[in-house]
Amino acid sequence: MATVLTVILNWRTAPMTLKSAEAAIAAMKDIAGEIVIVDNDSQDGSEDILREAVAEGGWDRVRVIQSGHNGGFGAGNNVGIRAGLTGGGRPDYVYLLNSDAFPAVDAIQVLRDHMEANPAVGLAGSYIHGTDDQPHVTCFRFPSVASEFEGGAQSGPVSRLLRHAIIPQPIPEQTTPMDWVAGASLMMRQDMLDQIGAFDEGYFLYFEETDLCLRAARAGWRTDYVPTSRVAHIGSVSTGMKQWDRTPGYWFDSRWRYFRKNHGLGTAMAATLAQVSGLSINRLRAALGNAPRNGPKGHMRDLLAHDLRALRKGIAPASIHSSASSVTERTT
Repeated sequence: MATVLTVILNWRTAPMTLKSAEAAIAAMKDIAGEIVIVDNDSQDGSEDILREAVAEGGWDRVRVIQSGHNGGFGAGNNVGIRAGLTGGGRPDYVYLLNSDAFPAVDAIQVLRDHMEANPAVGLAGSYIHGTDDQPHVTCFRFPSVASEFEGGAQSGPVSRLLRHAIIPQPIPEQTTPMDWVAGASLMMRQDMLDQIGAFDEGYFLYFEETDLCLRAARAGWRTDYVPTSRVAHIGSVSTGMKQWDRTPGYWFDSRWRYFRKNHGLGTAMAATLAQVSGLSINRLRAALGNAPRNGPKGHMRDLLAHDLRALRKGIAPASIHSSASSVTERTT
């Protein structure tokens, strides 16, 4: 029987993480495997709370481990992935679940069964909905120079012209291959991870699952969206916000790293110029009263300043970001 290792990353959300783990235990009832909760160096007593609750609950299939260092979302999940099964066993699949996400009782099994039936699939994501039962955007195209221009402009004519480059995709009703899917509920084939590696820990937050899905695609693995696997997601519990007043530096770091690493310096520079051009169109339309202003305050200036600095000095390692900025989940 195929085994599944479920990994839940905690950062200062211990009560919510325990609720997520409880839902995962129910969803793992008829599945061979274990659940690993990784405390991502919360330094707020979370680890003790988690260990005590696991012991009191008699959750013998759940382990709590300490990352020892807050290197971000990908690095924290990698700690759980590397932990494997008790005794060093190797799972057939690794299932990532956000600490504020709650799988339906059959959600994990649906993903596992889909991957068992489709050996070319390396990753599979769920239908994610809010507590109001409204769907979250979870299906995406890979970023490109064209998508940067479209995303900046957010203009009807531009979006129609570049409709095949728009990153967020309409939510399909049927199982559908996608470029990448959101990491709130994501199953990965261990054979694929053995081939291409786990998350690139150079990303502190954002773009890490995009990068992983791109590496998988280049190695011949498919990413599927499986809507019959349903997961409720609160979103932004550990960030405490749905929208930014100011784009954080780690987002710019991750964006630049994605383009520079995967497409080269020329494309990274072109992508930045494309977004700035698109944002300039948006600013003009907003000034004329024809469109709402796109992006947080100072976004275009911050983008240019960051990328010019990255050209001169490179990007600092993900691990140096303040833990006050660390989160365990994303709104996408």
